[in-house]
Amino acid sequence: MANFRKAILITYPIEQTINEAKSLADAAGYSVIKTVTQRQITKSRFGIGRGKAEEVKEIVKEIKSDVIIFDETIKPTQIYNLASLCKVEIIDRERLILEIFERRASTAESHIQIKLAQLRYDMARAREKVRLARAGEQPGFYGLGKYEADIYFLDIRRRAAMLKKRLEKEETRRQLHRNQRVKVGLPTVSLAGYTSAGKTTLFNKMTGETKVTGQGIFTTLSTFTRAIDLQGGKVLLNDTIGFISKLPPYMIDAFKSTLDELTYASLALLVLDISEPVDEIKRKLESSRDVINEFEVPDTKIIYVLNKADLTTVEDAFHKADQLGILDSKRLLAVSAKTGYNIDQLKNLMTSTLFETKKVRGK
Repeated sequence: MANFRKAILITYPIEQTINEAKSLADAAGYSVIKTVTQRQITKSRFGIGRGKAEEVKEIVKEIKSDVIIFDETIKPTQIYNLASLCKVEIIDRERLILEIFERRASTAESHIQIKLAQLRYDMARAREKVRLARAGEQPGFYGLGKYEADIYFLDIRRRAAMLKKRLEKEETRRQLHRNQRVKVGLPTVSLAGYTSAGKTTLFNKMTGETKVTGQGIFTTLSTFTRAIDLQGGKVLLNDTIGFISKLPPYMIDAFKSTLDELTYASLALLVLDISEPVDEIKRKLESSRDVINEFEVPDTKIIYVLNKADLTTVEDAFHKADQLGILDSKRLLAVSAKTGYNIDQLKNLMTSTLFETKKVRGK
């Protein structure tokens, strides 16, 4: 805890939302000392109401926090107003996620993706800085004069364009690898799902790998592929970046080359943490589907993996699946990546789904 920076968290008064925000803060290296909640945190001059902002100002003085974490994306003017009032750095949800990405990046491609996402975050705010500087509403806003703001904005655009070209080269390389796999005839299966659903633990269990797990949110930021043997033959299994709610389009776009594996996969294993309350699972399932739909993955390609069955009962898992409206799916299985429960059955389901069509065509 010694390396953690002290933070005040501003979020909504919903338990699951508070818990997720704290997990994000923890993953980024912040220790939440105090949580302040309000039903509306995007509308006013400070994001929160004036009275609540004054309350936060007093808390900053009392606990001597290093930052205020705002569990929403707010405008630069709102960040500026709250920072001016409280005399402390403000970090909104998008920037917090970017900080986690930066800490967790382990490949050249993920480093490029994150730098590009950071520049796009800055670019959206640079426009506002330039507008304010030109209008004279906030002279020297964030220390930028009118001339400097223009130069700053153009510099961001130039750097973003360079990174985009580098990323395109990585995408070309990835496409070549896909083409080679198609020539060899190996089907690809992609693991997908909300962050912390247990995808990497499942990947390790199915492949015998020892990829790092248990680091909380966003353990995996780049695609990791290994071949596994099924009864019908070899299959390539991909572990992909986890999804999260309110992930802005530019972040999804930055990780497009990684998530594109979903589009080209023969099958997607949509992993759900079935031990959570059903409302929370539903929220995460909807967020996951939003991203999956971006990559045009049809429902016929999806196997719903009800993971962490060891933390509940199989009956409870299927009861929740019924409430989620996925019980009628023929491609549904309760498993435990941790204990290995039903992993062989999952492989059998993958085999029948992937190779049944080939057998029928062969007859």
